[in-house]
Amino acid sequence: MSLRNAVLAALINREASGYELAKQFHVSVAAFWTATSQQLYRELEKMEAEGLLSARVVAQSKRPDKRLFSLTDAGRSALRAFTRQDPRPTTVRDELLVQIEALAHADVACVRSSIEARIESSARRLESYEQRLKEILGDRGDEEFLSTGNRIGPYLTLQRGIIFERENITWGRLALTVLDRRFPS
Repeated sequence: MSLRNAVLAALINREASGYELAKQFHVSVAAFWTATSQQLYRELEKMEAEGLLSARVVAQSKRPDKRLFSLTDAGRSALRAFTRQDPRPTTVRDELLVQIEALAHADVACVRSSIEARIESSARRLESYEQRLKEILGDRGDEEFLSTGNRIGPYLTLQRGIIFERENITWGRLALTVLDRRFPS
């Protein structure tokens, strides 16, 4: 999947500035796609040049003017075409797992520290995703939202992110337990 498809999906319901998109990517879209702000801004410019997005300038009194991007008909068609494709299977590329694989020749204290950092990072993301989910649900429970809500896609992607981060934490704790048994400090 390219960054362009993630941007198209992020703009499906409303227009947004590059800053707002970058914030959205760090808060909710990060559950399934990451990008730096620089990558995002470059992609927005390319997509506008290709006619997938349109931008309008909004004057601001105490800040520089901002550009709000929205999908064009061509952008909606591109997103529709993307959703018709069979997605490629997910491939895990995780440096921490390479360190674990090489544990017999590794500095166990450093690997343990990396696992602890992963747990902390996952806990922060989990908290962020759960907060975002509360915002989407509002005062409704899951069942009511699922029968009446209109943001089912973000709900499902946040649920995936929540499950993923919970599994990272569970695995990290397991790995630390194993390391503590095999390599006591």
